[in-house]
Amino acid sequence: MKALNHFSFLLLLSVFGLLIGCTEGKKADQEGGEQTAASEETVSEDEGWIVLFDGTSTEGWRGYGMNAMPSRWQIVDGALYMPGSGRGEAGAEDGGDIIYDKKFKNFHLKLSWKIGEGGNSGIFYLGQESPEYDAIWQTAPEMQVLDKGHIDWNLGKDGNRQAGALYDLIPAVPQNAKPAGEWNDVEIIVYNGTVVHKQNGEQVLEYHLWTPKWEEMIAGSKFPEYNENWANVASEGYIGLQDHGDDVWYKDIKIKEL
Repeated sequence: MKALNHFSFLLLLSVFGLLIGCTEGKKADQEGGEQTAASEETVSEDEGWIVLFDGTSTEGWRGYGMNAMPSRWQIVDGALYMPGSGRGEAGAEDGGDIIYDKKFKNFHLKLSWKIGEGGNSGIFYLGQESPEYDAIWQTAPEMQVLDKGHIDWNLGKDGNRQAGALYDLIPAVPQNAKPAGEWNDVEIIVYNGTVVHKQNGEQVLEYHLWTPKWEEMIAGSKFPEYNENWANVASEGYIGLQDHGDDVWYKDIKIKEL
């Protein structure tokens, strides 16, 4: 009887262990499934984004009108850095504007920038490259990158030369740029002629290419010799970053084609 009870006890213990094992296994499977789903969701959120600058290499970038990257542009602490020359736009030896060597049409661009005190730079899109143009700004809309200490901050009309603005055409409202030396997160969205600028989490402007209103704005711009270029902005072009002779940093540059 004692032997039978002992055997029964061992059998009961084995069954109980088996049940616990199955329960734990099912729980682990469920947790594993949840983890897999979360991983898939993260991958899904990032799907379609193309990293243009990863903080370690300038692969894909080159100088405007050049075959190579200007040596003055450096990678410092994970950012693309142009040390100021004090010689104005593209005045530095081995400097100049840079472009990513692929044209984009409809896209969502994200990046971060910071500027030195009194500094000036810009982000270009839909730019063209040709021997007849000295610089990308002659063909491309520009999201202004500027410190409040620069003379341009109070020039132009209604703040249309301040940070985040469509340079010399449309001001960024609200004007929420951070001070010199601090990072600003910006986005540019282009889709079939509709263009949106975002700065530090807020939409600051929207406009529409190739419309009568667009042509009217262009007619009053500061560079009448390029009005035809801007009125007929290409539907596909290069992303560019400006060397304006001042300290400027760019990082976390990525794009999604729409």
